[in-house]
Amino acid sequence: MNPVGLISMQYARPFTAEHFPLFRRMRDLGYDFVELLVPEPGELDLAETKQALDDAGLGVVLAARVNLQRNLSSAEAEAYRAGIDYLKYAADCAAVLGAKIVGGPLTGNPLVFAGRPPQPVAEDERIARKERCVNGLKEAGDHAQKAGILLAVEPLNRFESDVLCTTQQAMELLDAVDHPAVQMMLDTFHMHMEEASIAEAIRLGGKRVVHFQANENHRGFPGTGATDWVDVCRALHEIGYQGPVSLEPFRRNDDRFGVPFAQWRPPHEDESERLAASAAFIKSHLTLTEYRR
Repeated sequence: MNPVGLISMQYARPFTAEHFPLFRRMRDLGYDFVELLVPEPGELDLAETKQALDDAGLGVVLAARVNLQRNLSSAEAEAYRAGIDYLKYAADCAAVLGAKIVGGPLTGNPLVFAGRPPQPVAEDERIARKERCVNGLKEAGDHAQKAGILLAVEPLNRFESDVLCTTQQAMELLDAVDHPAVQMMLDTFHMHMEEASIAEAIRLGGKRVVHFQANENHRGFPGTGATDWVDVCRALHEIGYQGPVSLEPFRRNDDRFGVPFAQWRPPHEDESERLAASAAFIKSHLTLTEYRR
């Protein structure tokens, strides 16, 4: 059975030592690991965090946080170098925490959350961006491999990235990187917008998929949206996927006019019952779709 986890942002951002008791709560709700945002320097004591995770019996996967100042796609030398150094730092954090995967939009160039719209790009710059990403991921991959860490590159939707949006684009990038420590993660939230078929995209990713985020089209609790979870889970079985499956159902129940859904908001009520049901929902689908007549 694939381990099923919950992102730390479900409860708090930033996630600090005062939130360590939530590790036990996640475990009690049926989660096997936490997807923790890579802590900024000084945000968490890594040794204490590792002990808190062990005490709760909870595994961990790390989610990278890129920005325009640490950006593998950047033509600015300082930002590009910082992007590589950040991925190395993230891998070092993972090694101390006992994580095996650092996932996320590692190629950088964030759009809406960096306050910038997508713009047309000249062909020479498109090619240059790819070369920078390839070279940066190879260098970071060498560092991660020595620490026993996998870097998992995530395609995002067209409003959050202008360099990597689809599984096909990720395959092209990984073909060029050609590094065993640099693989792929997929998120059904983004796939709803960019893939003609989520199941076919999973099959395309195949053995390169090392982390998977099971999210509804509206980022609500699994089973409350348009995702065909039977189709998704069957595709995961078909590629032999045995890695972690994490949930990010932080679309809060607030449909008032003008509420910006794109912005993270803390919980305003106890969501424990629905979080437990979400873990059970995904686990049951993974179990039941494994057997086909």
